[in-house]
Amino acid sequence: MTVLSLVEIERLLAEDVPYGDLTTETLGIGGCPGSVCFTARNAMVVAAIKEAEALFSLAGVTARCHARTGDAVASDTVLLTGEGSATGLHRAWKVAQTLVEIWSGVATATRSLVTAARAARPDIVIACTRKNVPGTKALAIAAIKAGGAAVHRLGLSETILVFPEHRVFRGDGDVASITRDLRARAPEKKLVIEVNSVAEGFAAATAGFDVIQTEKFSPAMVSQLATALASVARRPLIAAAGGINSDNVTAYVQAGADIIVTSWPYTARPADIAVQIKANA
Repeated sequence: MTVLSLVEIERLLAEDVPYGDLTTETLGIGGCPGSVCFTARNAMVVAAIKEAEALFSLAGVTARCHARTGDAVASDTVLLTGEGSATGLHRAWKVAQTLVEIWSGVATATRSLVTAARAARPDIVIACTRKNVPGTKALAIAAIKAGGAAVHRLGLSETILVFPEHRVFRGDGDVASITRDLRARAPEKKLVIEVNSVAEGFAAATAGFDVIQTEKFSPAMVSQLATALASVARRPLIAAAGGINSDNVTAYVQAGADIIVTSWPYTARPADIAVQIKANA
């Protein structure tokens, strides 16, 4: 099952081939039968493979996936094969390849981050933010889930996260009054607040926030906050955020973070997919 609608997949094809394939048509090879094979050049976590299959199918190619989104595969693993006309093969080839490469890169980076973090603490949660490329949310979310991460926020509509940029519009600046207002108006919601210092984090915890999100804290600062919160009767979760990647995630987990909030996987280098197209005899 794809995470994109048929209309969205058709739009991807139309964007790349709006008025036909000039090269294939001019060569006069459009009706020639052929085959395509996608192979992983390196070890990777697969993503967007069903979308690639759907792209080929829409182009008139009979395609079949040999791996699923979320599979960790070795180099030289066959991911997708298909048969059809040269017109269909060339129409879908690059869009499908690019889709799998970009989102498998994100899934692979996510898995590396999850693996590193869980080596230090098996129950740690990696939560990816909404800072994906605008317009790609469905594919972005599917890719980070394929890598083993959770979703931090899908958007502004379903969670309460108080940023300093919200608080500048509150004259009092008192976190206790903010907590009271939020509990009264949205009693069923968890309350999350982003803080810039250990003192702010402790004040928000004692005011009753459920999650303290630390903005660009060092691991040492996260450790200081964890120690301070040990005395709070109803200890909130600590969500470490800002600049966390596979190189430093272990330090944040060991410092006492309960959740790692990151956008890092979205900047991953694309995976490398080998594509072979052959003419059928």
